[in-house]
Amino acid sequence: MTDAAVVVMALATALGAWMARPVPVALAVAVVAVAFVRRRPALLVFGALLLASGLAARSWHGLHEPVGNEVTGTAVVVTDPVEALGAVRAEVRIDGRRYDAWARGAAASALRPLLAGERIRVTGRLRPVTGRARSYLARRHVAARLEMGEAEPAGRAHGPAHLANQLRRLLDHGSRGLGDRDRGLFAGFVLGDDRGQDAVTVDDFRSAGLSHLLVVSGQNVAFVLALAAPLVRRGPLVLRVVGGLAVLALFGLLTRWEPSVLRAEAMAALGLVGAAVARPVSSIRLLALAVTGVLLVDPLLVGSVGFLLSVSACAGIALLSRPLTGWLRGPEWVRAALGVTLAAQAGVAPVLATVFGGIPVAALPANLLALPVAGPIMVWGMSAGLLAGLLGGGVAAVLHVPTRLGIGWTAGVARAAAGLPLGTLTGRHLVVGAGVVVVAAAIPRWRRGAVLALALLVCLPALTARWPGDGEIPVPGGRLDRRHGVVTLTIDAPSPRLLGALRARAVRRIDVLVLSGPGARLTATTIASRIHVRRLVIQPRVGEKSRP
Repeated sequence: MTDAAVVVMALATALGAWMARPVPVALAVAVVAVAFVRRRPALLVFGALLLASGLAARSWHGLHEPVGNEVTGTAVVVTDPVEALGAVRAEVRIDGRRYDAWARGAAASALRPLLAGERIRVTGRLRPVTGRARSYLARRHVAARLEMGEAEPAGRAHGPAHLANQLRRLLDHGSRGLGDRDRGLFAGFVLGDDRGQDAVTVDDFRSAGLSHLLVVSGQNVAFVLALAAPLVRRGPLVLRVVGGLAVLALFGLLTRWEPSVLRAEAMAALGLVGAAVARPVSSIRLLALAVTGVLLVDPLLVGSVGFLLSVSACAGIALLSRPLTGWLRGPEWVRAALGVTLAAQAGVAPVLATVFGGIPVAALPANLLALPVAGPIMVWGMSAGLLAGLLGGGVAAVLHVPTRLGIGWTAGVARAAAGLPLGTLTGRHLVVGAGVVVVAAAIPRWRRGAVLALALLVCLPALTARWPGDGEIPVPGGRLDRRHGVVTLTIDAPSPRLLGALRARAVRRIDVLVLSGPGARLTATTIASRIHVRRLVIQPRVGEKSRP
């Protein structure tokens, strides 16, 4: 099959996974088998669509779980426990079923120190998953919510999962001297673990377009393979391939098989096998094959935002980085860095515009300044971090000096970029920008003018990032109002995206901040750390008076 045909097969697989029609899986497998035997690419594309659709329908059907039943048994912890709304939360698996488990009191104390792969004996009751969490959890194969009543540890993880947990604990032990903020960012850079990151720092990275650094991506996979290369390259070819695949598997366990890791590891595994059989494969072909394989293994990933962002960024780099680098002027290293950054941003633009409303203009300069440092943080953090965990104490502090400097630089870039008075590239800007690129590609002599037009397009959101007018407008978790020059924000519910929404509306001060809902205090603290608040009002409960 040609590269174009493989790309079409990947798109057909994604379409089938999205449709999720109850196609008999045996029929789909038969179509794929005939396509392989007869060497018919068109039939193979059709078979991939049927197979993905049938598998997706089967996965959705498996999520119908009766609620209200009492559950007793040994559960395998699937995700690392996290504090949430006064409880400890983790996804667990019991008898092949996956549940969103919530624990309080003694049960929370038993669940809190565990890591993914470890076991816990539980007694609890099933509840339906409601609200916005329903769609997200369904994509993770979660059938229902489990309210844990009693719980006690039941054993450690087995085999490679136990090794991965030991490495995580070792890295965590070595980073204890970094401080709360840097320690949380270290776990994000190296392991994709966001549990220790405070809301203000996360908002800085999100508003600067750097949130991808806080999760594990394909870049981390490439660096891990580079670190393991001196060991993997020894011995016969077969052992080298097996060693590389073992490293990928261990890193997947270490980072909890996040969607972006699945895509990157599938591409890396295919690349290793291709090199072993002396058949080099293009980047776009590797990506298409990886997408096809991953979606056939887990069709529900087609709706995962993390998976879509990972695939679109990789596609942008594969298709656009070389032509963009050729269009730019300047030193080679500057053109290469800028070309890759622009290509990745162009790739994720449709997803960001659809899901999050757009791309912050500050993302381009922020990525150019932060990305060269993010890679060394991961490499040094993974290698020296393990040694720091073994030695501990003052030696660990010395070993983590480069880590501290790198994290400090990256966090400083995120905070500075988030504070810039710039706007957001919305869907309209992206459509116009795509038109400019198409014209520039078709008419070479217009390329310089096209670059100027794109620069103007990027500047426009900065000029239009202003308050939309007097009156009340809804924001995540509350209401924003300005009348006669007085800005009032009412917080009804905790919302991690509220600070970003205020920044997008160019809110530089809040004259009156009203707390009217449970859990609003934590959100108010986050906002007050970045936006000047002149007066705080706590709305009273029934029978109470308001308190300024």
